Amino acid sequence: MNDKFPDNNQIHTVSTFSELVNTDFQAAMNAVCWYRNLAGDFKEIVAKLQLKENITEVSVDDLSALQLSQEGDMAREIILNDLKLLTDFGASPSLNLLKNYERDEEFDFISTDVYSYHVDRSPIGTDTFLCTYYGAASDILPNSQAEQKVLIPEIREKLKELHDGPETEFEAFLKDCFFDLHYQPKPGAMPVNLGSGHLWRLAVDHPAQKALPCIHRAPVENDGEYRLLLIC
Repeated sequence: MNDKFPDNNQIHTVSTFSELVNTDFQAAMNAVCWYRNLAGDFKEIVAKLQLKENITEVSVDDLSALQLSQEGDMAREIILNDLKLLTDFGASPSLNLLKNYERDEEFDFISTDVYSYHVDRSPIGTDTFLCTYYGAASDILPNSQAEQKVLIPEIREKLKELHDGPETEFEAFLKDCFFDLHYQPKPGAMPVNLGSGHLWRLAVDHPAQKALPCIHRAPVENDGEYRLLLIC
């Protein structure tokens, strides 16, 4: 049993960064959580950063230049350390101050934005790392509790109308347009919220991946509140 997430065989919790990056995904387990209760005032950092557009990337220099209280400085040191750990590991972390993501409103029968449950795909072996320091946090869903949207008959029929090409090219069309990455929760599905301060590693769809990719979605933001998010 998972002591932090009881009765959930999708998630494996660890207590160090080394365990986070060295734990192998297997069977239904496709999410690893470095579970942490972080000290420091992350809200102060969010309040002092400047939002330049809906998603503003915050550089190390931007972060270092902030005049912060002792609590704010503690939070900053945690973020800087996370960025260093991931960079030294070979990842390319990005710290984002986020008002909202762009919505996909092109079709009324299927959504392909990050607010829709989806998986990440890569041509090379990689993982998705994610930590919400402040604001609403993402959700993940066990693969058994979701259905690929392109397999839902009514959606599939509308996609075939949209494709309007040879049947032999339909699957390639779904992949090229990223429709096949998106999922719909089954009735009774029980998503897990990733919470604040925990550093997560999620399985990605790539040729060498032995586990199913992790189904996740961005949260609807809280009114009037920005998110501070590390992602790579």
